[in-house]
Amino acid sequence: MSTMKGGLGKGLSALIPQTQPEQQQPVQQIEQPPPKPETPVEGTIAHIELEKVHPNPYQPRADFNPEALDELKQSIAQKGIIQPITVRKTPDGVYELISGERRVRASQELGLQTVPAYIIEVKTNEEMLELALVENLQREHLNPIEIAISYQRLISDVGLSVEDIGSKIGKDRTTIANFLRLLKLPEKIQRAVRDGKLSAGHARALLSLPDEPTQIKVYDRIMKDELNVRQVEKLVKITLKKIDMRDTISPMVNIPPIPLTDSSLRGFEEHFQRILATKVRIHPLQNGKGEIAIEFYTNDDLERLMELLNTIPH
Repeated sequence: MSTMKGGLGKGLSALIPQTQPEQQQPVQQIEQPPPKPETPVEGTIAHIELEKVHPNPYQPRADFNPEALDELKQSIAQKGIIQPITVRKTPDGVYELISGERRVRASQELGLQTVPAYIIEVKTNEEMLELALVENLQREHLNPIEIAISYQRLISDVGLSVEDIGSKIGKDRTTIANFLRLLKLPEKIQRAVRDGKLSAGHARALLSLPDEPTQIKVYDRIMKDELNVRQVEKLVKITLKKIDMRDTISPMVNIPPIPLTDSSLRGFEEHFQRILATKVRIHPLQNGKGEIAIEFYTNDDLERLMELLNTIPH
């Protein structure tokens, strides 16, 4: 019996021809040239070089809070610029800001080279001013005086009416008028509002006072005693009553004495009652002397009368 020669003991590998795997050749990397930057086109959003962004010549914001700017820098460093700035392209190839100066400043301090920008067509300086002011009023956190100045410039430089402004930014006439009135305050008080030391509510209360010296005097009292808006309104009312009493009584000093009849006494009583807003009785005594009785009804009423009487010069 002959022995079979073969490769059964070698398994399937003996039946299936084996091929040597080809040695893999390294893939040759072909360097691609970097894409050429697209030329920014009006009406689009593009990344533009920060060095080509020029300040807004009509910027309504005059004060930049360092702490708020630091917070913005941290946000941009973590998440990038979410809202593109708005610019117009000038014939010499630079870009003038319409809105977004805080974002530009923060980006410059972070060392960024480019910034996303919405590029729009603006043909005239008047249109540029209007866009800059309206954009900032709608998007930026302006202080009350900056808002008032923006409204005033839209009226004086652009020629818009209060109604026009209201329709563009969605504010009613009264709101706009109240901001504009703030510009009638003394510079010292306006600066306090700019710096956040005085609220717009405080400032509006001071507008009721008749002249600058009186406004400054009450303002100094506000800062000294740290009065809230309600306290200021009360102080202004007292001050106005003092002024009314001074202006009403001072002409009486120059008139000759008159006999105190019942009708004249009643007239004096009514006069004091209008000033003090409470019941007043005059009791004449002998030799031209007499007493004035001023009534009060609650402790708060007494405190009100004391505050009013304390405003009379000593």
